[in-house]
Amino acid sequence: MQQDAVKVLGIETSCDETAASVVALGVDGCPEILSSIVFSQIDEHAAFGGVVPEIAARAHVEALDSIVETALSEADIGLANIDAVAATAGPGLIGGLIVGLMTAKALASAAGKPLIAVNHLEGHALTARLTDGLEFPYLLLLVSGGHTQIVLVRGVGSYERWATTIDDALGEAFDKTAKLIGLPFPGGPNVEKVAQHGNPKRFAFPRPLKGEARPDFSFSGLKTAVRQAATAIAPLSEADVADICASFQTAIADTLDDRVSRSLDRFRNEFPAARDPALVVAGGVAANKEVRTTLENLCRARGFAFIAPPLELCTDNAAMIAWAGIERLRAGLVDDGAMQLAPRSRWPLDSVSDPLIGAGRRGPKA
Repeated sequence: MQQDAVKVLGIETSCDETAASVVALGVDGCPEILSSIVFSQIDEHAAFGGVVPEIAARAHVEALDSIVETALSEADIGLANIDAVAATAGPGLIGGLIVGLMTAKALASAAGKPLIAVNHLEGHALTARLTDGLEFPYLLLLVSGGHTQIVLVRGVGSYERWATTIDDALGEAFDKTAKLIGLPFPGGPNVEKVAQHGNPKRFAFPRPLKGEARPDFSFSGLKTAVRQAATAIAPLSEADVADICASFQTAIADTLDDRVSRSLDRFRNEFPAARDPALVVAGGVAANKEVRTTLENLCRARGFAFIAPPLELCTDNAAMIAWAGIERLRAGLVDDGAMQLAPRSRWPLDSVSDPLIGAGRRGPKA
């Protein structure tokens, strides 16, 4: 690796993963992940059926210092040789954000390096440029426990939200459905596992907003339909649970096919000269095979490239934060006031779009 490559330490603590990473960009323009350490807190939260903010913050405090040390060690680099420190400053659980951002401020101050405050969603938005060298513009479908959005990625720091959920995020819908039918946390992987043995045609669950011109998502009604079906046939047998999971998952896939297709068509209309249009999918739900296959087929039919970074870079990680830091360094988008910046529990990537009904009084979902 060239000695004058740009190297950034990234820190991510927005939810229930404590992560640190060192990413480098060589003078040849090729990025390299020198280290990526992720400590998952799933075991700590499993007994509660979801993430407990206080437990998450405490776990970040206990783990972050050693994880940063390990990331630097695996990258074979000292803090003095880092060009900048990037940290997630929002959106997310405020306790975890405070831990990560304050640690990053201390490291940057001690080493005399710039601090780059990164929007967690921007990390997801730019990951495909780290893994696939994707050129702007492209579409991002972010489907996770906290976010369901379609975003036009015009450039670094330039984003336009085209669609979002008016109620539950997709990952949240998976987790709540799992809890309703007695499956353990995290819900998404367990619903998918059980669905393999079920009949996807047994329950005619709704496809929310299907056929409507608006491009947004809604999953609350689907979750309610699952509860009503489960209540009607209780107590549930293993076959009942499998059929509910399979029917729910198929309803999700059909809904995504309809909803996402509208944004693909819009992209074609607004960027007719784009030779290689692409849809990037990120977030934990991107690991679901039925969802993934549906989106792959949709992209193939519409003439779009389907890009899903490796799972370890789709879910929360610090490599994407370090890379976003590098992108911002290259674009000259480093805020001199970052050391005074406070973490933000809500931080829409597109701050211009109007709030939607259901987004709450505090503004649009992050």
